[in-house]
Amino acid sequence: MPYESNPILDKLPKHLRQYIKPQDYGGYSAIDQAVWRYVMRKNVDYLGHVAHESYLEGLKKTGISIEQIPNMYGMNRILKDIGWAAVAVDGFIPPSAFMEFQAYNVLVIASDIRQLEHIEYTPAPDIIHEGAGHAPIIANPEYAEYLRRFGEIGSKAISSAKDFELYEAVRHLSIIKEAIGTAESEIKKAEDHISELQRNMGEPSEMALIRNLHWWTVEYGLIGTPENPKIYGAGLLSSIGESAWCMTNKVDKIPYSLKAAHTSFDITKPQPQLFVTPDFAFLSQVLEEFASTMALRQGGLKGIDKLINSKELGTIELSTGLQISGNFEKVISYDGKPVFFKTNGATALAYREKELIGHGIEKHPSGFGSPLGKLKGINLAIEDMSPRDLKAYNIYEGERVSIEFEGEVNVTGLIITGTRNLGGQIILVTLKDCTVTCQGKILFQSHENLYHMAIGERIVSAFNGPADMNSFNLLSHDIQTTTVKPKKNEQRIKLEQLYQQVRDFREGKNTTISRNKVFAEIKANHPEDWLLSVELYELAKSNNDFIFAGDIRDHLENVKLDNPTVGHLIDDGVALVNENFHTHRAK
Repeated sequence: MPYESNPILDKLPKHLRQYIKPQDYGGYSAIDQAVWRYVMRKNVDYLGHVAHESYLEGLKKTGISIEQIPNMYGMNRILKDIGWAAVAVDGFIPPSAFMEFQAYNVLVIASDIRQLEHIEYTPAPDIIHEGAGHAPIIANPEYAEYLRRFGEIGSKAISSAKDFELYEAVRHLSIIKEAIGTAESEIKKAEDHISELQRNMGEPSEMALIRNLHWWTVEYGLIGTPENPKIYGAGLLSSIGESAWCMTNKVDKIPYSLKAAHTSFDITKPQPQLFVTPDFAFLSQVLEEFASTMALRQGGLKGIDKLINSKELGTIELSTGLQISGNFEKVISYDGKPVFFKTNGATALAYREKELIGHGIEKHPSGFGSPLGKLKGINLAIEDMSPRDLKAYNIYEGERVSIEFEGEVNVTGLIITGTRNLGGQIILVTLKDCTVTCQGKILFQSHENLYHMAIGERIVSAFNGPADMNSFNLLSHDIQTTTVKPKKNEQRIKLEQLYQQVRDFREGKNTTISRNKVFAEIKANHPEDWLLSVELYELAKSNNDFIFAGDIRDHLENVKLDNPTVGHLIDDGVALVNENFHTHRAK
């Protein structure tokens, strides 16, 4: 097992566990730890003023330290007290799986950490984004329930065939952008590919719409009023650049509504507008409003059409409660209603999310088809017939029948038996020597085999995935690309060793290290590095070594001249040190 389990993780189904990977805490270098520390110190200093009050409180509750990258095992021991858990994964995982983890109260954390070169922002999910962004806010009970409910509903959203292609393209871009040495031409090619896909997505699927809602709330949400918003979205909480940018008047602040579901986003650029919810409870209100538009609640012809177009495993639920799970390939409609449906390949039948005994994929390996609706000329559905009614219409054991449904779908055969639900309604009628036709065209013939006809006047729900997760082998996760671990040359290894020496000194593990020698080594062999010099500056100030601090400041000014793009990062780091120094002296 690649993780330490607990009662919450024990409830995860096998198909979700396949995404979990070991955190490999020992794989984090001292540079990684310094990146975490810089971002967290900067964020906590700034976000204390502009983030929702749950943020700082949540950092304490979830055991997330400013000084070091969180250990997943330690986080889980603390998260369990608020009913949540966390697991490590490799970068982006499919949206439906991501949301299903949330439905089980499990945070998915990409355990890699951004490179120093991308310290402000990375399109790739990383532990700063997930651990420092998502985790603190779930300490708020109202928000935590929204997140769980979002996962529950989102995992049922139906995708289009193009959604997965876009997911793979975004995942690929996030990996190569974070990988050291990727050619700009390759990144441009990947970005152009995503743009091309986005221009040709067609009508947005349910998954695309609910991903928009997720983006504008969980990732980039503001709370309060448009005039005085606070940050709660993880993408903003984890980006030292965008958390400041979003508070300027260059970003439009729009009252949150269902409009957000139809507002697309670009993961590679700062957001031009953000949505502001008045409180966390309002998020759930809009979510339920959106859920009412989904096939999950509407069913019908439109719902099964969505499943057919998705080309993915899905489920329809009939008015009797019978659930059919498979890859839907065909529907025949009459007067705007489905009167016959068919799946292709392995299919399972269930009732209340539990597979019907004898009706798993072994019984229906090549598909399942059945008529739906009312009988022609009879204003009474089979499911509403009493035993006396059924006998009157020859729907009775041992009777040879010819049943004509609306839409000219006809079923002939010898009735063998019926299967009832807990309410006493018939949900399946089993026939032998059966023929199903539509307008005289044969749809199915059972000959000597048994045919199981689904009973249901209408489709009340259609959703992504199987009704009973145990009916299908869902252990098919196959990632085409994996995150790229940077190859370290000798210079990089020596730089990491210098970072480690400074870290050991600050933590009191080795106070014999000469910081002046480390500084001389940086100037001589790593003149482009700035973060370790900022850390040395902090130590010099804390030890009242103002001459040494001045030398470091002079060096950092030279670094800024050579590389102006890191100038604001240096200035912010130095300002934070000075602010903390003066605060400490004042006390």
